[in-house]
Amino acid sequence: MAQEDVKLLGFLESPFVCRVQIALKFKGVEYTLVAQHLKNKSEELLKYNPVHKKVPVLVHNGRPINESLVIVEYIDEVWKGKSILPAVPYHRALARFWANFIDDELFHAVWRCVFTTNKKEREQNLKKAHKAFQFLEDDLKGKFFGGEEIGFVDIVAIYIAFWVPMMQEIAGLQLFTNEKFPKLYKWSQEFLSHPTIKECLPPRDIFFSYFKRRYEIHLTSAL
Repeated sequence: MAQEDVKLLGFLESPFVCRVQIALKFKGVEYTLVAQHLKNKSEELLKYNPVHKKVPVLVHNGRPINESLVIVEYIDEVWKGKSILPAVPYHRALARFWANFIDDELFHAVWRCVFTTNKKEREQNLKKAHKAFQFLEDDLKGKFFGGEEIGFVDIVAIYIAFWVPMMQEIAGLQLFTNEKFPKLYKWSQEFLSHPTIKECLPPRDIFFSYFKRRYEIHLTSAL
């Protein structure tokens, strides 16, 4: 393959950007991280993602690809190495289903649990989050969602393993615990201890402070 020019537009606080970093790491792709500040969006970000104006954006040889799930699939198809998505079409379809489920159902329920001051709304979203976690708990059959090796759903679920525990601690919630979801919790520990994943994780103390600050600002503004 000819000389590659790979840039990733993003910021380290984003679990969606982290997904792309993990996929690139698994494939051994060298890239440049171009830091973005979403309160002051760069001309480059607006140029490469004029529709949503958000990260992550992967720019491969001058051509942009947007949305983390799409980017991870693109990385898997373009670069050789260990496959991220399953080889069997049916299993690929299931992986895509659960990836979308995590983004469409679980992510929004957790976010609304944490960043709402309305007790009734919080309780409703807490039930939705627990229901979503239970579906994933029931679907998890092996060491990872990809079986004995990390795959597409595992990478997408970095949000559950790394970000959710911080957010529930900050908000004082019981969202995702070993007692409620033992298989899923064990998966999260195995996943986070994997050498490749550890290399891609941001420093927890820095990000805990970041989300705690956001949470406190949100509570103050809601008064």
